[in-house]
Amino acid sequence: MRITHLGHASLLVEVADARILLDPGVWSPGAHGQRDLDAVLVTHQHPDHLDQERFSGLLEANPNAQVFADPDTSKLLQDKGFDVTAFGPGDSATVRSATVTGVGELHALIHEDIPRIHNTGMRISADGEPTFFHPGDAVDAEPDGVDVLAFPLNAPWARSREMTGFLRRLAAPHAIPIHDALLSELGRTLYLSQAGTLGSKDTRIHDLAGGEPQEFDRGR
Repeated sequence: MRITHLGHASLLVEVADARILLDPGVWSPGAHGQRDLDAVLVTHQHPDHLDQERFSGLLEANPNAQVFADPDTSKLLQDKGFDVTAFGPGDSATVRSATVTGVGELHALIHEDIPRIHNTGMRISADGEPTFFHPGDAVDAEPDGVDVLAFPLNAPWARSREMTGFLRRLAAPHAIPIHDALLSELGRTLYLSQAGTLGSKDTRIHDLAGGEPQEFDRGR
């Protein structure tokens, strides 16, 4: 498995023979130039996870890519003429040799005055490869057997203790910080330190913010 952080919440996951892009949002400039994609996954409709203005261009450049999104986002995109499969908790799909499974249902609570929307975490697996999980904007899902976990470093809806608690509960061997565009360099350093010292002692954190891809092997 090879993973590249494309800015904020967007990752490119290359697993087995599949190239899968997650959450190409407005704060993820590296996402929209990706080519030869087999699938695009969208956890929810917020602009930092889905750049609607650039989405058509991304799909035009990747005509063979399947698109899977949470139910709210699927309806929104279908109404605009996109071919999108609605993807909720327990749903599963095959992308070449990889399997994508939906985990979780709702976006974390931002404020009592803001209605909650759908949020589908995306679990990606393939024979002989590590299992990866991107939770979107929620830290309440607990999929089984996660080897590489993407975790939100900071968000208006999240407390630091929720982030470190998420790391402890899943206790994945590897974790990648995402959802970091709101942080200054100093703030990001602080949150990373908390993730490392207050998260799971069994988890190694890999900061991929520089955009360099990293390989992950099963069991390592």
